[in-house]
Amino acid sequence: MKKIINSPETFEDDTLQGIIAAYGDRLGLLEQNRRVLYSRYPAADNKVGIVTAGGSGHLPVFLGYVGQGLLDACAVGNVFASPSAQTMADAISKADRGSGVLCLYGNYGGDRLNFDMACEMADMEDIKTESVIVCDDVASSPKEQAEKRRGVAGMVYAFKIAGAAADSKMSLHEVAEVTRRALSSVRTMGVALSPCIVPRVGSPGFAIADDEMEIGMGIHGEKGISVQKMMSADETAASIFRALDEDMPLSKGDEISIMINGLGSTPLEEQFIVYRAVHRLAEEKGVSVIMPHIGEFATSMEMAGLSVTIAKLDSELKKLLQQPAKSPFYTNYNK
Repeated sequence: MKKIINSPETFEDDTLQGIIAAYGDRLGLLEQNRRVLYSRYPAADNKVGIVTAGGSGHLPVFLGYVGQGLLDACAVGNVFASPSAQTMADAISKADRGSGVLCLYGNYGGDRLNFDMACEMADMEDIKTESVIVCDDVASSPKEQAEKRRGVAGMVYAFKIAGAAADSKMSLHEVAEVTRRALSSVRTMGVALSPCIVPRVGSPGFAIADDEMEIGMGIHGEKGISVQKMMSADETAASIFRALDEDMPLSKGDEISIMINGLGSTPLEEQFIVYRAVHRLAEEKGVSVIMPHIGEFATSMEMAGLSVTIAKLDSELKKLLQQPAKSPFYTNYNK
């Protein structure tokens, strides 16, 4: 393992302290629980709170979307590990402004279990909560078992739309419903070219030959659909686009947003080459693309590879996506 860190045991807290050293005017850590990151951006009184939680190692997911028009707080776990129920409950309490809190998170066993307990703890404090679970990874389960799918980069669209809905003074139930509707039209699939190393483990979590790529790999190194010989960017894009289009058929006149998400060590140049191909395939179907996202939005430490997300938009979802938002890691000043 070659990493520029102090020690595996301090990796997460050193990261959080660095973020606060850089952006302490915009973000804060709870004094009583330094694993809860919260927004210092101005927000309206009685706005519905939005919280998420997840393991470290995925920057900017999860904590990178704490900000204005996005999330109000995030509970932070160790690398690839769920934070505790108490940490989640502390995040919920911090995000509450009297109108309830939406818990918005990926479909992972530890996160689900701990958020269930955290919501019970919040209920004892008379904080109303609703939960929306992100299940956008088409490679992780068949369409007829979509509720079992992993939550991956598509959750960024959920954070953005939920945050905009809350800023629009929607009620807790309304924010939850529009977020669920958005997620029903979000699909993601990724490919991995190399493994990553969890600091506390010190060795790669899996192996891929130099001339191979894994199709459908999860962001924790979970097994994908298949291992194949390396494909060109156009071939990779076509394979992913075909899988997404089969799962969520696109039709002439549809409007979509496309996200090309680097997993940690794939250059932007390669991401734009893939975007070029996906954009062309969408145009060939008569589909319009707005607000493309190209960059690192949900990584897996230093894993090489990328994912493609397609979010199908109606007029309301388009408006919410285009609504301004900002955090130290994500800014949208759509014009």
